[in-house]
Amino acid sequence: MTSHTQHSQQQPRRVPDLQSQFKPDAWLPTSRKEMDSRGWDCADVILFSGDAYVDHPSFGAAVIGRVLEARGYRVAIVPQPNWRDDLRDFKKLGRPRLFFGVSGGCMDSMVNHYTANKRLRSDDAYTADGRAGQRPDYAVTVYSKILKQLWPDVPVVLGGIEASLRRFAHYDYWADALKPGVLMESGADLLVYGLGEKPIVEIAERLARGERAGELRDVRQTARVERGMNCEQESSATEIRALHSFAECVANRRKFAENFRVIEEESNRVRAATIVEPMGGGDERAIVANPPWPSLTTAETDASFDLPYTRLPHPRYRGKRIPAYEMIRHSITMHRGCFGGCSFCTISAHQGKFISERTEASILREVENVARMPDFAGNISDLGGPSANMYGLRGKDESICAQCRRASCLHPRVCRNLNTDLSRLTALYRKVLEHPKVKRAFVGSGIRYDIFLDENGFRSKDGGEYFGQLVRHHVSGRLKVAPEHSAPQVLGHIRKPSFKLFEVFKAAFDELNEREGLREQLVPYFISSLPYCEERDMRALQGDLKRLGFRLEQVQDFTPTPMTLDSAIYYSGFDPYTGTPAYVARTPEEKLKQRSYFFDARKQGPAWKRPGAKRR
Repeated sequence: MTSHTQHSQQQPRRVPDLQSQFKPDAWLPTSRKEMDSRGWDCADVILFSGDAYVDHPSFGAAVIGRVLEARGYRVAIVPQPNWRDDLRDFKKLGRPRLFFGVSGGCMDSMVNHYTANKRLRSDDAYTADGRAGQRPDYAVTVYSKILKQLWPDVPVVLGGIEASLRRFAHYDYWADALKPGVLMESGADLLVYGLGEKPIVEIAERLARGERAGELRDVRQTARVERGMNCEQESSATEIRALHSFAECVANRRKFAENFRVIEEESNRVRAATIVEPMGGGDERAIVANPPWPSLTTAETDASFDLPYTRLPHPRYRGKRIPAYEMIRHSITMHRGCFGGCSFCTISAHQGKFISERTEASILREVENVARMPDFAGNISDLGGPSANMYGLRGKDESICAQCRRASCLHPRVCRNLNTDLSRLTALYRKVLEHPKVKRAFVGSGIRYDIFLDENGFRSKDGGEYFGQLVRHHVSGRLKVAPEHSAPQVLGHIRKPSFKLFEVFKAAFDELNEREGLREQLVPYFISSLPYCEERDMRALQGDLKRLGFRLEQVQDFTPTPMTLDSAIYYSGFDPYTGTPAYVARTPEEKLKQRSYFFDARKQGPAWKRPGAKRR
């Protein structure tokens, strides 16, 4: 069950009028009236987003807006413009001096709209009151085409997760077809992939100096369309990797799988190459993606999070709920990036595998800001990140990391060069709890237990101390972990540890609860229809869950999303790393059959029952 589905089932509650503590100009302007109140004749940059506008560091459009604002640019934002009327939302702020920025929002618009069964969702967590239908399918392309129709000479820069994960040819599950990179269909001038603070500032600065969008060929972490492109012409990079053309991939699915391996390997390198993907088939155009910027330093990450966010939805939503905001309003993100490399996950493809953490000082400043919020009742909902316990972890010798192309630092075994010392994170948890207004600080994000456990128990003393601190003080009654499956060949493929390790983790969790009289519940997350997973594996998983006494709540049927290894296998039928055919459940009947084993598992009874036990 997805988080926004869970949230939609909760009863609506009265929303405190927190916006009243700020003046209207505390937010980026969203209307002509708000621009006029600031004395602006025009904006330098106008952002269009598929999400409601929430001025919070968890919302990408707000981050980009604040970063540009901090550099002195006038930034306005149009959240969820109406694309079905006379397009007045696209015209109301006029022409920007520099460029339009376009994002589909915090989720790919197709993932946002449809279930794994391709059924239309009835709600949207990133929209006021959870209303569905406030953004189009393929939002990035729709918005960009409209802007190019209305303002053909104004540069359009794409960003956000939808653009980032669709920058090359990709399989689109909802169309059941291979699509070219989004720049080809949208007509935009540039695409910023990944976390875009650095490239967006460079783009703004160079356009402000009078350069044209077509001259920004060397901006790191951007992609563009070139005509008559060949690898010999591209001299700005020290290394170039050419992909099979889009036309070749359409004709031969194995070539699409081969392309994916190149893209994933380059995304995991410290010094990545320029990637060139021709269209082919008589089309002379090619997508050229420059290497990314190095991961943000702690000072740069702090600077992004320390910008003057109100942490609130714009006043235009006064009296309305935005479910995604409700979930993170009192949460704190401590780092970005994930080195788990799960084969079905888009996090490392977008945020990168190298961790960019904040300093303790920056995190504690945000704790103070949260504690000052009028509706704060003493509970921080999450001290987390993509994987909550990767904070501060990196290679011991970074020169070794510079030579590595592995997608995961944890699979098939924990890298010997990885620093897995969690003592700094444990100490930070304790400092947060020392704040006089903080009663509890929960870890709502998932954790990777293979960082501190092996099949013999805790890998080191600091791991045991972290585990004890986590379970005693940072679990809100339920600790979420994601073993995903129990079948060895499935786990080996998706880059997850053995199910035996999950059982070791569960045993340690149970023992601590029993010893200290706690009633914390372990909530595991599982996925059906993953590549290499056959019906017999689901039957075995059902048996494992029955043996362990779990009643499942967190389950999902695998949904192929752009730029993941499992999506490449689902479309091509081949494993990009071995070149061999790989089974995957494709038909509705196969997927329904695999999913049915979860329904049966839900009838097994409660996972945790300790009469008379107490909770801390």
